[in-house]
Amino acid sequence: MSLFTVAIGAGALFVLGYLVYGGLLARWFGLSPSRTTPACSLNDGVDYVPAKAPLLLGQHFSAIAAAGPIVGPILGALWFGWLPALLWIVAGAILFGAVHDFSALVSSIRHRARSIVELVHEYLGARAHLLFMAFVWLSLIYVIIAFTDLTSSSFVEPTYGGGVAASSSLYLVAAVAMGICLYKWRMPLWLATVVFLPIVGLIIWGGQLIPLVIPGAWPVRPQLVWNGVILGYCVLASIVPLWLLLQPRGYLGGFFLYVTLAAGVIGLFLGGDRIQYPAFLGWTSQRGLPLFPMLFVTVACGACSGFHGIVSSGTTSKQIASEPDCRIVGYGGMLLEGLVAVVALATVMLLAPHDPAVQQSPDRIYANGLAHFVERFGVNREFARSFALLAFATFIYDTLDVATRLGRYVFQELTRWKGRWGGIGATLATLLLPALSVSWTVRDPAGNIVPAWKVFWTLFGTSNQLLAALTLLTITVWLKRTKRPWLVSALPAAFMLAMTLWSLALTVQPWLMGLVSGQPSLNWIALIALILMVLAVLVILEAFKAFSDLTNPSPR
Repeated sequence: MSLFTVAIGAGALFVLGYLVYGGLLARWFGLSPSRTTPACSLNDGVDYVPAKAPLLLGQHFSAIAAAGPIVGPILGALWFGWLPALLWIVAGAILFGAVHDFSALVSSIRHRARSIVELVHEYLGARAHLLFMAFVWLSLIYVIIAFTDLTSSSFVEPTYGGGVAASSSLYLVAAVAMGICLYKWRMPLWLATVVFLPIVGLIIWGGQLIPLVIPGAWPVRPQLVWNGVILGYCVLASIVPLWLLLQPRGYLGGFFLYVTLAAGVIGLFLGGDRIQYPAFLGWTSQRGLPLFPMLFVTVACGACSGFHGIVSSGTTSKQIASEPDCRIVGYGGMLLEGLVAVVALATVMLLAPHDPAVQQSPDRIYANGLAHFVERFGVNREFARSFALLAFATFIYDTLDVATRLGRYVFQELTRWKGRWGGIGATLATLLLPALSVSWTVRDPAGNIVPAWKVFWTLFGTSNQLLAALTLLTITVWLKRTKRPWLVSALPAAFMLAMTLWSLALTVQPWLMGLVSGQPSLNWIALIALILMVLAVLVILEAFKAFSDLTNPSPR
């Protein structure tokens, strides 16, 4: 079978899902152009600013599409085969992820663009609100852990790591320079784009010429050094003004996203490549992981992501100019991310089962696959590989920026820490556990060092999917109260709750069995998994109570 056949089939299903199911959701939710949105009624020129749908779609897509829909599908295909991963990406994006993003966006708009965290307080109560905030904070910590170590792993890769590290560092410097030009020197955006995009191209090309390599003779392992540098960046990114770093970096990063997506799609449709990797490898991976439930928490953002709900209800809802735009921005944006996941999956499907590349890290597999796609169109393979690796690191920066800043917000709300020093303290508290976790050396039974991101990935995916399920539960209560079809969110929530709680139970079980058998040990991953499970179950109970009160109202 050719990649073209798979690509055209997946693309057709995404289009059909948008036209049919997206249209049904728009009708069920009662989207109306006559209803004034918060972006228009509260327009302040700062946070609440109506934007045209095509422009907002690009901004929203850049905010939600990070490294998750690349790493997750690649790991899922390597462990279980490409067919289960593809089926979950397509079905999950259409029936789960896009429903989640769309409903989070619409529900926020109907509540003056308030975040999903605030809606939990209104519909599930104060206790659920506190529990939900704690759950969100822990989930964000796992995002930071997984993506910090994933970035540092790409920086110490023997062949291209030093060049990627150099390009990534220069890229951040360029983003700061662009922010100064835009906001201090009042340079027009079009001129800044014309100036800085060629500079970014020069940085991609020049990074491999001036590799940034940590000497192996240092007393500290190079990857640990990079972990410290990346977490230091997270501290700065969390507290500096948005205009200085995050906004220009996100703007430039959007071009990486569009170019890599276009390159992948063109390669899929016109490359003429045959599928070599097995479609199905069995119900249990070589690592002993069962397909149910681990595939669903491994693919993670490629099919559904709880963090999209935070973005949808946090920033995007404040920019929707007309309610019908929610369909293309919320529902369509997730389908685009599903397309990113299909492209990432295709970079595994190219490989033969015994190809040495199968043992490489996801960023290398992704970069090599994209380089293969575009090489046929006259693009230099080495430049294409460097571009893909830097784009991968850029996607991770997007996630780290947002996760650290959101973690600071949530921690400040939990502790009531205010002011500049409160923000610094909340940032340091949020990054403390990630700093300890990425400094922890994990070895397999043969004594080889195992990357921390591999240890934490399934727990990251689980917490992310569980966050989406809890968001959908909250939306279900809202839909029930407003007498709208609530099964559209309840059914996805039920399936995802089953998969994620099952996954957490599998993580916790060996540790609890050891405690019961009189062999206690300290397993931080199992302990945090248990805490996440308890928090989630308590929120679920609050949701069931709120739903039951609506179904059987008590007499007054």
